[in-house]
Amino acid sequence: MTLRLNRRTALGLGTVATAGTVLGAAAPASAAETTEAAPTTPARAANRVAAAFTRYSTEAGGNWQAYVSVADPAGPPVVAVATDADRRIEAYSVNKIAVATAVLDKVDRGLLALDQRVEVTASIVVPGGDGIFSLDGVYPSSVTIGHVLANLLTVSDDTAVRLCGLVAPAAEINSILVGKGFPNTQVEPVANPNRFFLGTSTPRETHDLLRALVAGTLLSPASTAYLLGLLRSPVAFTDGIRRTMSSDERARIATKAGWFADARHEAGVIFDRSGAAVLTYALFADGQADPDNFGATHPAVQARAAMGPKFLAAVDRLGGTGTAYRTTARRPSNGG
Repeated sequence: MTLRLNRRTALGLGTVATAGTVLGAAAPASAAETTEAAPTTPARAANRVAAAFTRYSTEAGGNWQAYVSVADPAGPPVVAVATDADRRIEAYSVNKIAVATAVLDKVDRGLLALDQRVEVTASIVVPGGDGIFSLDGVYPSSVTIGHVLANLLTVSDDTAVRLCGLVAPAAEINSILVGKGFPNTQVEPVANPNRFFLGTSTPRETHDLLRALVAGTLLSPASTAYLLGLLRSPVAFTDGIRRTMSSDERARIATKAGWFADARHEAGVIFDRSGAAVLTYALFADGQADPDNFGATHPAVQARAAMGPKFLAAVDRLGGTGTAYRTTARRPSNGG
């Protein structure tokens, strides 16, 4: 059964992120523009990240569960934040990364193909849900699995979850995730085997799933590049970590947010200038004020927007580890 742990009462600050409140100016328009010298070691960067997390999560209030690390070419990642990191909680739309992982695992094994089509019927559309499919207004339509995943991971389309369930039932998704080493990152089955709630994870497992993704041990190289390309795209979530950044800076961050009830979560990866992963974060928060506000002014979302430039500045002069995932420059079009 899914654990329902939405309204916890204590602000849990782990032993790593205990730097206390840091006084300083607001984040600059560009994350790379800072009056402080950028750290030149992973340990110093981790200290900066911990201080930013502590300051802004404390100001936002409520409950935070988080795990953040900085890559270290000389050894394992340096843990910057470990706050209640093993608590199993409702992950909401952050778990769409896990759902996409299961679907792409089937693609890698030749059981599915990105150009395979699924039918969007009126009965499968989530009425009033986030995303695009509920706005179409005319059904049925036919889309590819690639189109479904693009909507799942960028605009966080709710109907796309049900469309994934048509090709990867809940029990199969959970089995795939357990096989990959993520027993706490599970969707919640319902009576219809092709439908599910998005289920649970822990900050550490979400972090570790992202680390496995960029390490190339989770999916094939093609599926890895495809998934990261969606999470780094300009249309992916911009209200949190990526809000106060240039378009080039945003392209260095793969991110996925999740919001429901009073929870506001976000998890992702910051890449160095060459495209190698240098910082991985899983930030889960609930119990803040204004639970009916799903916009950019919610306290936890504002906190992440303040953390983002600080995180990027902290690692801006560091090199990441592993494969470099470069992005193709995106330019707006005027039609034609």
